[in-house]
Amino acid sequence: MTKIPPVATKRWYDDACGTALALEFVGERWSLLIIRELLLGPRRFSEIRGGLPGLSANVLTQRLQGLEAAGILARATLPPPANVQVYALTPWGYEAEPIVMALGRWALRSPAHDPSLPFSRVALMLALRMMFHPERARGFAGAFGFVLGKERYGARIADGALTVSRGDVADPDAVFEGEPNAFLPALFGTTPLAEVVSWGRLAVSGDAALAARFCTVFELPPKIA
Repeated sequence: MTKIPPVATKRWYDDACGTALALEFVGERWSLLIIRELLLGPRRFSEIRGGLPGLSANVLTQRLQGLEAAGILARATLPPPANVQVYALTPWGYEAEPIVMALGRWALRSPAHDPSLPFSRVALMLALRMMFHPERARGFAGAFGFVLGKERYGARIADGALTVSRGDVADPDAVFEGEPNAFLPALFGTTPLAEVVSWGRLAVSGDAALAARFCTVFELPPKIA
């Protein structure tokens, strides 16, 4: 028997529009950001909470239960030796990625955007996808590792396309190491990478020239007038 989501019996909006129904699923505070944190793969409860400062354990539990009941995510247990419970998006849940990315690009055009606020590690890697400019990457290829605290990610550019994933990237040309906010001046195009590295909050190993070239293939959406 198909499980009917809670919104089928209690709705916020008396509206048949799909947009209204979407808000029934993800309109509560933190819900869409929880989906963001899962877009690069399953995460433990503590990892989700760690990426969302200000989110209490109680509220996270409630939101996870609601998203699971709606069919957006599911619980799973990692195989040995981990044997820990994680939360993962369902195939339908992953379909929200273009929505999350488009919403982020739209909001970045506002002068109210404040890059000094906390920025999760997953959010940084998704920002690479969000700001990637294929024309700037024409003729450029490379593999890049990211060491963000205890977490590792990889990015690869080839044939004008960018792929981002969790875990170590094979044979990286350069590796960046630091916390997410340290990357933003270089990725937003406001400061050359070498200058950002000189501040001491970001380290780069490997091919420094290729790493600097990598930072130029991203573009912050233009601000509204």
